[in-house]
Amino acid sequence: MKLQKDKNTDPELLDNEQAEILQHAKKPLFAFFKNFHSDRNFNLFLIAGLFAGVGGGINSSIFNNYLNDIFKLSENTRGFLEVPREAPGFFIMVILAALSFLGDVRIAMFGMAAAGLGMLGLGMLSPTFAFMIIWMMMYSLGTHMVMPVTPSIGMSLSNQESFGARLGTISAFSLSGSIVAYVFIFLGFNFLHITYQTAFITGTVFYLFAAFSMGLMKRGKSETRKVKFIFRKRYTLYYVLSVISGARNQIFMTFAPWVLIKVFGVKPQLFAILGMVVALVSIGTRKLIGKLIDTRGERFVLTVEAVLLFAICLGYAFSARIFSFGVAAVIIAGCYVIDNSMSAVEMARSTYVRKIAVDLADVTPTLSTGVSLQHIASMVIPVFGGLLWAAIGYQAVFIAAAVIAFLNLILSRKITLEV
Repeated sequence: MKLQKDKNTDPELLDNEQAEILQHAKKPLFAFFKNFHSDRNFNLFLIAGLFAGVGGGINSSIFNNYLNDIFKLSENTRGFLEVPREAPGFFIMVILAALSFLGDVRIAMFGMAAAGLGMLGLGMLSPTFAFMIIWMMMYSLGTHMVMPVTPSIGMSLSNQESFGARLGTISAFSLSGSIVAYVFIFLGFNFLHITYQTAFITGTVFYLFAAFSMGLMKRGKSETRKVKFIFRKRYTLYYVLSVISGARNQIFMTFAPWVLIKVFGVKPQLFAILGMVVALVSIGTRKLIGKLIDTRGERFVLTVEAVLLFAICLGYAFSARIFSFGVAAVIIAGCYVIDNSMSAVEMARSTYVRKIAVDLADVTPTLSTGVSLQHIASMVIPVFGGLLWAAIGYQAVFIAAAVIAFLNLILSRKITLEV
């Protein structure tokens, strides 16, 4: 990124990140648009992330309530549903390999379009459970196409000293879009009495805007590299961390909202409020996590994440046994907010791969391989989680998640990068 010279401060005397912070601090709010062309590709990427954040925020706010209200799923069925939902993630290596000639930017563009098509199907073309599964898989395919190439695109538009900060900025724009989505869902369901159909169609429109923004980006040389399957011994720790992260994360994604819906009766409006809290907190925490990656390193960030997640798992498991129903609901809602606010820690795994990569061309295929390995756990764990809930109770599911979080802590301490 090129920095303009200020008459009072010479950015050449500062490191790249300090110069960037100083210059942004001196710009008015409209500077993003005024200086749009000075970093056109990165700014278009931010806009795409903003629009995609709106679409994804709408889906995350209503999807679990949609499953419960329209299809009346049991805990067992909810767990088994993660198999087709996460299948596109498992096959993402094959998908990205087939589409490698497009480059990362075009892959993200088509992924956003596919996610929009999936939301349209969920809203308009799901008269039966079987049809719903098809469109759910389409949405999942789109988001999983975008997932591994997003950090790669962000890092290709950055220098190594500011990887974390730039990825944090991208995440913050996405979260800003999510805030718009949560406000829309809260007002729409609470006061305008909109339907799930209307909400899904709105999400479709924003995903198409996101795809259009990606289509305006120019391709850089680093985006034309071939995507191939890479299994190097050097990346073993990343792959193991990916599997452990996928197992823990899928328990929270599947059963944390299901606990709030089935046990505490939470509706879309309240999920929208929780989502707004998560987004507002995350705009700051994502920037903070990015800076911590740059200053303290990946091991520190992943260690802190593992400790916090262990505590959150215990909160889910034991709050209802220790406290009254009302207090337990507040604690579990708090755990939900904290967990979702830390989702940006995934950046640390991405930058870890970038820093240990033997070749820059390894980054995207290694990240996509990691995503596929995550989804081995993502498809298996919820099935057993649903059976465990049905047999013993939801508390047992989160005790198992605590064990996984502890294993994640042990593995995170094995990272040996120098800051």
